[in-house]
This record gives sequence, C-alpha cells and structure tokens, in this order.
Amino acid sequence: MPDVMKTLLLNPPSFENFDGGASSRWPATREIESYWYPVWLTYPAGMIPGSRLLDASPHKINWQQTIEICKNYEFLILFTSTVGFASDVKLIRKIKEANPSMKIAFVGPHGHIKPDETLMASEDIDFVTRGEFDHSVVEYAKGKPLSEILSVSYRKDGKIVHNASAPQLHTEELDALPFATDIYKRDLKIENYNVPFLLHPYVSFYTTRGCPALCTFCMWPQTISGHAWRTRSVDNVVREVKNALEYFPQMKEIFFDDDTFNIRRDRAIELSQKFKPLKFQWSCTARCHSKYEELKAMADGGARLFIVGFESGDPQILKNIKKGATVEMAREFMKNCKKVGIKVHGDFIIGLPGETKETINKTIDFAKELDCETIQVSLAHAMPGTELHDTMAEQGFLKIEALADSGGHQLPHIEYPHLSKAEMMGGLNRFYDEYYFRPRVAWRIVREALWDSNERKRLYHEAVDFLKLRAERSKWVRQGGDIAKPMITVPGTSSASGND
Repeated sequence: MPDVMKTLLLNPPSFENFDGGASSRWPATREIESYWYPVWLTYPAGMIPGSRLLDASPHKINWQQTIEICKNYEFLILFTSTVGFASDVKLIRKIKEANPSMKIAFVGPHGHIKPDETLMASEDIDFVTRGEFDHSVVEYAKGKPLSEILSVSYRKDGKIVHNASAPQLHTEELDALPFATDIYKRDLKIENYNVPFLLHPYVSFYTTRGCPALCTFCMWPQTISGHAWRTRSVDNVVREVKNALEYFPQMKEIFFDDDTFNIRRDRAIELSQKFKPLKFQWSCTARCHSKYEELKAMADGGARLFIVGFESGDPQILKNIKKGATVEMAREFMKNCKKVGIKVHGDFIIGLPGETKETINKTIDFAKELDCETIQVSLAHAMPGTELHDTMAEQGFLKIEALADSGGHQLPHIEYPHLSKAEMMGGLNRFYDEYYFRPRVAWRIVREALWDSNERKRLYHEAVDFLKLRAERSKWVRQGGDIAKPMITVPGTSSASGND
C-alpha cells in the first residue's frame, strides 16, 4: 500500500460568522455569533496519520489563508452544506489553481442528497460521500481505489458511478472510533467556540448517532445519520468525558450533541449515575418525553440545561410535522425540569405546514407559558432531502427564493396564500420581542452576568449583534420581503413548483 496521503479536513470559510459545518443542524449565520464543533470531521482526522482538521470560521481563517494552507496537502476532505455549497465550489477552484494535483472529496448531507448534482457542479470534486463517511475517506487516503470503497460517488469514463452503500456503524464500531476530544486538543482552540446558552468555554461530542423521531423538517436523521438510534457504550462515553476533563481544565461544561440524547430512559439514567462522581456540568439535546424520575437522575448527575425542540404551540401543526410530542407533554416536562433545577433552551419554528397568523400568536403565548430560560426562533426551512422539502414542493408552497441573504442569514423560502414571507419574518421579530422584553426574563439574563466579567462582555456583544440583525429584519419586513438578488437558492426546484 502506498504512503498515506497528506490530508486536510476542512470546515470551510464562507460568510462572515457562518456556522455551516460539520455539526451545525441549521447551516446559517446566527442572530448571535455561534459555533458548533466539527464533530463529524474529527473521526477520520483521528484515523489518518499526519492529518490536520482546519475549522476556518471560528478560527477566523479566511479564503486566502485557507488556500495557502492547502498548498501543503495532497487530499482535501471538505464538509459542505446546502447554504454554503456555491461558496465552497468557488473556494476549491482557487485551491486547485494553487495546488493542481490535490484530490478533493465533498462530505456531508448536501452531497449525500444530491451526489450527481454535486459532482456535476465542479470537475474539481474527485468524489462525494453518501451517509457516514468515517471510513470511506480514510480508505482513500490510505490508497484504496475508489472502485473498492463503499458509499462514494465519482466519475468514471464520463459517467457518474455510485458504489454500494456501507452499513451504518453500531456500538462496537462506534466505540472503536477515535475520540473527538483528542482532535480538539490537537487542532482546535476551544475558547473559539461560543453558543449563547452554553457556558463558555464548552466542549461537545456525540454519544449516539441517529434519531428514531420522524420530524419532517429535521435534516440529519433524514440524511447522513439516519433514523436508526445507535449508541456508544456507556463506559466508552465515560472515558471520553474523563479525557475532556483532563485535556481542558478551563472547560465550563460538556454538551452532548446527539440528535436526541434522552431517547432511552435506562441509558440516560445509567450515564447520569456514572457522571455523578466526576462532578462536572453538562447539557444535551432532549425530547420532552422524559418523566420526573429520569430528570431527577440527570440533574443529580450534573445536567444543567436541555435544548428542546418544542417547535409550535398548535397541536395540529405538531401532527403535521410528525413531531411525536404534544403541548401537554411539553407543559409537564417543563414543570418537572423546573422542579429538579434543569434549565431549558426552547427551540420554536415559524412557517411550518398549517401556520397562520393565529397559530403564530398561539405559539408565542405557549412559549411565554413554558418560560424557558432562553429561546431560539427559526423560520421553517425545507432543506433538500427532508420530507418537508418534498411536501412543500408538491403543494406549491416552496418559493424559488433565497435560503439565505448575502450574509448567510436565514430568509423564509416557504410562502402560503394566507401567510406571506414578510408576515412570517415579522412574526419572528415579534416573537423575540414579546418573549425577551418581559422584565423578569431580561433580569434573569442580566443577573447571570452580574458577577462574571467574561459573561458581561459576552452578553454585551450578543445584545449588539442581536439588535443589529433585528433592525435589518424589520427593514426587510417593511420592504415587503423583497430582496434584489437572491444569493443562495433552493436547489432542485423549478418554476412549476413555485407559488408564483
């Protein structure tokens, strides 16, 4: 076997402050500058000797610096996203001009959904991976020919070839993967990763892959991670926790970035019991099905905060998106979280199927009733590869519009006859205003920063960023939602599917 190719794994630069990469569920420039860790790229990075993981945006590495770095490598593994794809194609053209012999693979959901279109977009792309890519890119770096590698698509004799798919990794194979935290220690600076509702600095990684929930809008389970819920062993997770605690004494908390951490009650309790003697704070994604006993065990084991997708306060919308949760479940869950002392960051979405002016108001009232510590409100995005995308296209509600503006911020690209995109954006602004400009909520946030100078600085910068974007969105609404030049369009739609 030939020598291992000198390999760079890249979460690429694109828009300023763009969080579009390897663990971001919603590729976008956030209301407040935020960066998730490029977890997916760490596993092949740990298996390819001499590799480097370059996470450009949080480390403020621009195009020119990226191109210069690429001159020193033979193989580039680039994690692309639908929103950042056009930018990534332009970037690799410049990289190829500087390093013509470099081999380039595109990995991530976009290539999984549209391997043909991805390859046809640029001859600079040598192959695309489908599904989990932990081993496929490693095999290529170690000299295996593309014809023998599962789950890749590539060109041969003028045609595109799709090799058979590899089976998903399960417990034994997941336990055999390198620790993400080893690569963070080697290649990243954890202080550069900031999420407003997590303690800073934080570290995140996965304890599972996949999610059995059927939410129609959620990209990851419908693309590379799948609906099969696959777990690392409890002992393997605990070893990585100990690893992180040793590597990063400055770390304030660990975030378990699974699609859904608390799917199985017995595992959540067992992990929490193993965490308890380690005496560290942690947060995770969660569904609102957990009962009091489980929540109490998690709180006793150090759980500080859950990220929970409540999405809507309207029961019919929850049914429309196959949420598998009800408003009653959410109320009981929040009541129990407050009893055991676990904070909740609630996620809500405006513009899902069935949305009206009345249901937006209902969801705002529901959010205020739940009274989560913090919230995030998103516009419904029908990402390619999701059931929501297909349904909206079939029903004529998917506009041939911009997924994002020229700065990478979300724009509505679903529009209903009874609810315009400007009305949805206006509802989003009003949601934030009505929620956060309540005196007790504002005081709750300010109180956290009173005794911590770093938190005060962070809160100030976050407030400035948020108010600036709020003003831009308000202007967009006043203009009726018109933008002169859509920058990132919805792939795979035609005028026949538009609502023109």
